[in-house]
Amino acid sequence: MKSKKVVFFIGLFALVGGAYLAYQNFNTNDQSQQTLQNVLVSRGDIENVVTATGKLQPRDYVDVGAQVSGQLKYLHVDVGDRVKKGELLAEIDVTLFMPKVDATRAQLRYQNASLLDKKAQLELAHIQYERQKNMYEHKATSLEALQNAEISFKSAQAHVAMLEAQIEQTSSSLRAEEANLEFTRIYAPMDGTVVSLSSKQGQTLNANQQAPTILRIADLSVMTVEAEVSEADVMRLKDQMEVYFKTLGREKKWFSKLRKVEPTPTIINNVVLYNALFDVDNKTQELMSEMTAQVFFVLAKAEDVLLLPVSALVREHPKAKVAKVEVLLADGSRETRDVELGVSNRVMVAIRSGLKEGERVIIPEKKKSKNERLRMPRMM
Repeated sequence: MKSKKVVFFIGLFALVGGAYLAYQNFNTNDQSQQTLQNVLVSRGDIENVVTATGKLQPRDYVDVGAQVSGQLKYLHVDVGDRVKKGELLAEIDVTLFMPKVDATRAQLRYQNASLLDKKAQLELAHIQYERQKNMYEHKATSLEALQNAEISFKSAQAHVAMLEAQIEQTSSSLRAEEANLEFTRIYAPMDGTVVSLSSKQGQTLNANQQAPTILRIADLSVMTVEAEVSEADVMRLKDQMEVYFKTLGREKKWFSKLRKVEPTPTIINNVVLYNALFDVDNKTQELMSEMTAQVFFVLAKAEDVLLLPVSALVREHPKAKVAKVEVLLADGSRETRDVELGVSNRVMVAIRSGLKEGERVIIPEKKKSKNERLRMPRMM
């Protein structure tokens, strides 16, 4: 009887243990099916881009300065004013310039009058020289008288030449003085908008060392974006590639083509950055100087294609154009397929073949690192 009881309890224990193990296995499989991560194959657009931050500046602008020193007496424009080429912008006090012009003009008139007198004396000296020469040929005068007449004639010629040189010099000085006087009136060198004022009315300008800037005129109808691109990405940029940008706080996109990459970098905190430039139409005047632009250089793009997260792929090589995916079928089974890849970025990839819209693809479980495995609790 005792042995029968022992056998009975052993069988009962085995039955209960087996039922428990079966329950655990069923519960684990059911939980695994419930927590299986998968994604839907969808359709949409995709871009692979290089991102950068840039600043907006007018493409065409001129810093208008003063070429002469003096007090800025009148400033006829303000920031935001639109001006035409040749329009009077500012005036410098002419008090020091007008007297110089008047004095030089008076000196020139005096020299011209003196020239008339010297030419008259030259004509007289020439007549006397010719008379003495004729008389000497007829033995009616001495050689000394002829030589004196010749010297007087040549001296009169020299005086006329010297005075003509002085007049030329004075005329040149007068042109310079008149130019300086004209420089006191500053005109717009181009059509555009006054975007900044560097000097104020009444301020004294000193142009002896360098031309002081009074204001800046810019053509705001075309803006240039100066985008700072890292040295890791600049080699991926190509001339005339598509580029677009957004300004802070707005979702509107402005599109253009890359014009050039400046060869000289800017180094900020040991970070090497290159300026990539492109222009954008701004006839609506929505864009303004110094605006911050979030720039996207389009390396590749595709529209209305099947899309899948990169995390769903199993690739032998990161740059391979084919990969494997595990498709979750309607009956719960799985199917491994080869897919052909198209345009990709860090998040999504375009699927050229191997999948259909609406199918579900299983996200492979990430392999735990050695440190993560070491941290897992051991089963007793």
